[in-house]
Amino acid sequence: MASYNKVILMGNLTRDPQLSYLPSQTAVVEVGLAVNHKYKGNDGQMVEKVCFIDCRAYGRQAETINQYLRKGRSLLIEGRLEFDQWEAQDGAKRSKHRVFIERFTFVDSGQGGGGQQQQGGGGYAPPQQQQPQQPQQQPQQQQRPPQGQAPQNNDAPQNNDAPPPSSYDGGPVGEDIPF
Repeated sequence: MASYNKVILMGNLTRDPQLSYLPSQTAVVEVGLAVNHKYKGNDGQMVEKVCFIDCRAYGRQAETINQYLRKGRSLLIEGRLEFDQWEAQDGAKRSKHRVFIERFTFVDSGQGGGGQQQQGGGGYAPPQQQQPQQPQQQPQQQQRPPQGQAPQNNDAPQNNDAPPPSSYDGGPVGEDIPF
C-alpha cells in the first residue's frame, strides 16, 4: 500500500527558537508555528481560528533558524508529520504530532516584522559582504606534453565522489549562505 506524508505550512513563530544539541553534536531546534484560518460564520461575522503546531529541524537548518528567526517572524515550511510518544515524569503516557522540517523559506524581510515584504519577492537576504579583490593573474601558457604522452589536467577536482551542486536540502552549501 502506498503512502504519502507531506505538510506545507506558513505562519508566524509563537516563541523564539529553542536550540539544543544531541549527544552526537547534531543541532536540534524546536519552534512553534501559529497558522490562522479566517472564514465567515453563520451570522455573517468574520471568524478567525488559530492552529498551533510544534515543528523541529536538525543540523545546519536548525542553526540557521535559530540564528535568523525570532518570535513573530513569518516562516514557510515543508516537511512531514511525525508522531512522538513518551512517558511523563508522573508515569502517564503522552503523545503529540509534530512537523519535521525538511525545507523552509523566510517569508518576511526581518526589517520591521510580520509579513512586510521587500520589493522583488520578499524573503530574507543577508547583508552584502565586501569581497576582497584579487589581483588579475596572467594566463599561463600551456606546454605541450612530449609526443606519445597524454596531457595532464591539473585543474580537475581531486574528489570525484562529490555529488554535483543541487538545491538546498539541509546539507552544507557554503559558510556565507545562511539557507
